[in-house]
Amino acid sequence: MSAHDDHHHDAPASPYHRSERSAEQNRALAERVTKIESLLIAKGLVDKGALDRLVDIYENDLGPLNGAKVVARAWVDPDYKKRLLANATAAIAELGFGGLQGEHMVVVENSPHVHNVVVCTLCSCYPWPVLGLPPTWYKDAAYRSRVVVDPRSVLRDFGTTLDDSVEVRVWDSSAEVRYLVLPQRPAGTEHLKEAQLVEFIDRDSMIGVKKVRVS
Repeated sequence: MSAHDDHHHDAPASPYHRSERSAEQNRALAERVTKIESLLIAKGLVDKGALDRLVDIYENDLGPLNGAKVVARAWVDPDYKKRLLANATAAIAELGFGGLQGEHMVVVENSPHVHNVVVCTLCSCYPWPVLGLPPTWYKDAAYRSRVVVDPRSVLRDFGTTLDDSVEVRVWDSSAEVRYLVLPQRPAGTEHLKEAQLVEFIDRDSMIGVKKVRVS
């Protein structure tokens, strides 16, 4: 750990969608993947539409939807929130989520004075049970290096500008522990029920690069 100064939502293009590989290496890799995929489809082993839909579900629906349910429950149930912050793995399991890549969870809470953001500087450790597949930018070297050195600048790249009085903490996930951000509940949502709140909580807010917004 280091500290430093939808389900289906359409995300804007990330400024971190770059690669350490050269353009030629990227083209060669893309061609190789295409050839393998075409071969599997030709042999009837894989249906392209089904494969694309499966990836989309895990990246945008099932995983982030699980995390959104955890966050919404914490917003409306103070006792659950206490359990979540004390033992995230157990509290998340109460809602039926857990397993591979989610065995050792820690939840960090955003507040008016502290903003948390998650990264994996060594590779791309990520809490699959509650967030699904990691976005491409999360694995990108530019994000993994810059967010540790200059997190405020990275947050601005995602459209998140914080007051200078807000402390920014960066949490480095690993094979031993994976982090989930508990974002602040937006003002003016006190009348909304748990199921309604789920609709506004997306993946990026639970990584910490964005805030939850209701408009």
